[in-house]
Amino acid sequence: MSQPTIPGSPVELSAALQGTGYLPDEGLATAAYLALAMHRPLFLEGEAGVGKTALAQALAQITGRPLYRLQCYEGLEASQALYDWDFGRQLLHLRAAEAAHAADDPERLEASLYDRRFLLARPLLQALEDSPSVLLVDEVDRADDEFEAFLLEVLSDFTISIPELGTVRAQTPPLVVLTSNRTREVHDALKRRCLYHWLAHPDFDREVAILRRRLPEVTEQLARQVARATSTLRTLDLLKPPGVAEAMDWATALHTLGARDLDPDLAARTLGAVLKYREDTERVRSLAPEALFGG
Repeated sequence: MSQPTIPGSPVELSAALQGTGYLPDEGLATAAYLALAMHRPLFLEGEAGVGKTALAQALAQITGRPLYRLQCYEGLEASQALYDWDFGRQLLHLRAAEAAHAADDPERLEASLYDRRFLLARPLLQALEDSPSVLLVDEVDRADDEFEAFLLEVLSDFTISIPELGTVRAQTPPLVVLTSNRTREVHDALKRRCLYHWLAHPDFDREVAILRRRLPEVTEQLARQVARATSTLRTLDLLKPPGVAEAMDWATALHTLGARDLDPDLAARTLGAVLKYREDTERVRSLAPEALFGG
């Protein structure tokens, strides 16, 4: 099956992304196009729920590349991102070799234990071996400094050394998308290796367009009212301001209840679809619902 043609300009890329239901602004489309054309990682920073992960998924779709996702967390180690050995299969192989009296040649037996078939590839190795690909390093700000330094080394030449097997080098550098919710500052060295783009919450018209594109069953009026109410919630200094994903969940919940528009009572009863912290829910309910969601 032939691979899709890579878009030849930011405008073409924007149109292709819109075809998947992802509506980028001009700046984001340009940054993503340059990442593709220059073979540079794209570092996306912004609050949770603004579409960072979804962009990587959309880019994989329009380029026809497999997507490998590395979810970062505190304590993540290189072996969990690169590869590991399947000790269970190695043990079975060792027992089978002993039963077949193949253990008489220890060096040959040891070499056979570290055959490629016993290697468990993790996202970084998968992305390099299955090139061209899209590698999503999600929430890199949650990883430790040591892992960040290791990641910088891998992204420098897209090469991984496996002592027992040799060096793995990507034939075509993967399109790397790194995301950060800015829970901590990522080191400048990693940012300098990447093209950078800050992804903000969409403006009102774009958010309405996103809701209408992704949720065509939702009425125009409900989409506009949800977008307006979500924008209002973002001004309240909440622990977790709602992103586009939460706006979509809210609109879906309201549609499921048969709503064609948003009234204050229904908004208050469905806050669990858009707010994820008890303190935020209590703060919003303590305010006048008519002032927040009326009209």
